[in-house]
Amino acid sequence: MHVYIYDDYLNKGKYNRIINRLEIRLTDLGLNGKIIRLGAIKNIKGTIQNEIKLGAKTIIAVGNNQTVNKIIGAIIDTDVFGDFQKKTLLGIIPIGDDNSIAASFGIKDPEEACNILLARRIEKIDLGLANKHYFLNHATISGPGTIINIDDYSLEATARGEVRIINLLSGRKGYRQSNPHDGRLDIYVRTKSGDDTHLTAEKFIITNPADNLLVDDVVEIKTPVEIGVVRDRVNVIVGKDRAFE
Repeated sequence: MHVYIYDDYLNKGKYNRIINRLEIRLTDLGLNGKIIRLGAIKNIKGTIQNEIKLGAKTIIAVGNNQTVNKIIGAIIDTDVFGDFQKKTLLGIIPIGDDNSIAASFGIKDPEEACNILLARRIEKIDLGLANKHYFLNHATISGPGTIINIDDYSLEATARGEVRIINLLSGRKGYRQSNPHDGRLDIYVRTKSGDDTHLTAEKFIITNPADNLLVDDVVEIKTPVEIGVVRDRVNVIVGKDRAFE
């Protein structure tokens, strides 16, 4: 059974035509299922947990990066998830802006997303974990004052710039292709002057008393933050043009 989680911003009139065409296409492909609108519920985790208990095999985020971020933790942390781990899949239908996560999975638009759901190409991938917050794509923090502690090694970003921790490459130029199967995260320290440092690590701590860590462009977390990898933690329906092997 498919369960479609619609973000509340899709209630705006400018999305009506896209949603109508999407639902017609899903019905034509035999992919119609239950629709849940986030604006109408308060307990997202409880709602998704209940759907899995009722037999949902595929949870599909209809929206953008924020939509995926809202539901991924609910799927992973569901008490019954261990019993359904090999059955419950995450799908994405991108609508609107800010869809770099979908792009990483090779999903460019709603029509293509429908075809990808039908093809059902599945990848089990790692997730980043920042304290208790999961992230599929990346986490960022400004450079000045940011300290990265990896075991006995410490690196401080002293110049203006950015620290980016990547689990999935999202089409950004100048970054190597990340591997969400290797149990490691890519860490880039980049300055405005063009100085770059690239590291990989399984686990590390980031601190910056003047700034917060931004996870998947959605959730801000006050430092210090312990960052690690959860291996092969989510089953995702992906396109053939995904940004990883």
